Amino acid sequence: MSAPNSKRPSRPNRFGIGFLSITQIGLLLAAVIFANYLSSGNHVRADLSRGADYSLSTSSLNYLGGETIVTRERPVKWVMAFRRSSPFYERVRALAEEYARKSGGKIELEIIDPIRSPDRTSQFAAEYNLTLVRDLIVIDARPDATVPIVTEADAGGSVLNPHITLALAEEMLTYAMDSKGQRRPDAFRAEDLLTARLIEAIEGKPRTFLFLADKSRVDAEGENSPWNNLATTLRYRNIRLAPANISGLTAIPEGVEGVAIIAPKYDFTEEEIAALEAYWNTPRAAFLILLEAGQCPPGLRTFLRAKGVTPRRDRIITKSENRIITTARGNFSGGIPFLEDLAGQSAVFEGASSSLEVRENAEDLSVKKIAPMPLIRIAEGFWGEADFGKSTAEDKVGETFDPIRDTAPPLHLAASVTRGAANDDRFAAETSRMIVIANTDFLSPDRQRAENIDFLASAANWLVRRESLAGLSPRPLGIYMLPLLDAQVSFINRLNLVFMPLAFLILGGIVFSSRRS
Repeated sequence: MSAPNSKRPSRPNRFGIGFLSITQIGLLLAAVIFANYLSSGNHVRADLSRGADYSLSTSSLNYLGGETIVTRERPVKWVMAFRRSSPFYERVRALAEEYARKSGGKIELEIIDPIRSPDRTSQFAAEYNLTLVRDLIVIDARPDATVPIVTEADAGGSVLNPHITLALAEEMLTYAMDSKGQRRPDAFRAEDLLTARLIEAIEGKPRTFLFLADKSRVDAEGENSPWNNLATTLRYRNIRLAPANISGLTAIPEGVEGVAIIAPKYDFTEEEIAALEAYWNTPRAAFLILLEAGQCPPGLRTFLRAKGVTPRRDRIITKSENRIITTARGNFSGGIPFLEDLAGQSAVFEGASSSLEVRENAEDLSVKKIAPMPLIRIAEGFWGEADFGKSTAEDKVGETFDPIRDTAPPLHLAASVTRGAANDDRFAAETSRMIVIANTDFLSPDRQRAENIDFLASAANWLVRRESLAGLSPRPLGIYMLPLLDAQVSFINRLNLVFMPLAFLILGGIVFSSRRS
């Protein structure tokens, strides 16, 4: 029996294996570098946060893509001087970078950490005559670099150029009163503030609306009052309400962008109506009129009726299972340019609402080049109750629809009016505009809805001819608190400081022991 043929095992070709390994690693690195090179110029940025917290709203994007920004010759300079230790740093930095990215190069952003870059911070502070004791963003929209940054004020001292604005970190945080009467943080509104400051820097000053204070009765007490909410909504659109008394005016002063009539209580005299008429007949006039339900002074009603919008003395209601519902529900009208993002969406106005008669396409108004249009149409099933609140147990008037006394559908809660050749591009900029809303309760903090504030903001921008800002407004980021008991906090501390490190130590010991064996 022959012995088996035995051969010595061949030695591995180490040189060949090494060369192959190096070649594979080199090819892998080349593929990674090539993929990164391609992705650097062809990539998609995605905001994966639940509420799209790091994406700009429609109104901000429309403004950045509008003619005002696109046609600028000199880019707007942003200098973000924020400490990295600030709780707002990451969120504000992400928003500022998004503004710069979406502007197509029309916003140049520089980020400075006052702690890590003291020399650049000192140079920046001296350039803008600032004392950096707070985190802020400087927005420099001077049309020419030769324009001085700091000018002398009339009352002495120095002030920043009107085209330079500051967005302070503390202004990005809003506060509200809680149930215990304590003032606590409510929302983070960095985008609102940055867009408002950008508009103010480019325009050089805020737009001014003359608020007829002697005719109105709107609650102005407290941080959450309807007046404060209205003023805040307009302020974030760079529109300032300037209270004034029309009783001493023979004409609306020049230099104002519009007239605001909010919850009018007292009637207008013939001279005051004549002043409103004279202003309405001037080019680029604007009226913002918010009416309480069923409350419109006779003189103002006559003024509005001549413009094709008549406020009715009714209350929009419906019935469901023998229960009267006063919350008006409807839809925003389509075909309105400044309501493009809201067209067809549901509109819910809580509180008391009245209906408006809108004489759309009336021949007598067309001759005068006056065009009223409904903006919110109330849903089917609602009617305008003329005797709301007058019914008793014996008298059932006011609980059912009366085709003789009550207002039948269609009902409208808001309307716009234009005077002039709005469809002629040559004269469209010279038209007069008006917004009428027959509800003021939606300004109350407990009745506010995002879509209604978007509607008011878009309407205000339309009045001041800022169509590029129309769209959905930024959503405030809520601040939430997680209440924990002392025992729960103690358990979490023990879990993080003792049990979790101990678990990893035991797991590591088990792995080490298994490898040794």
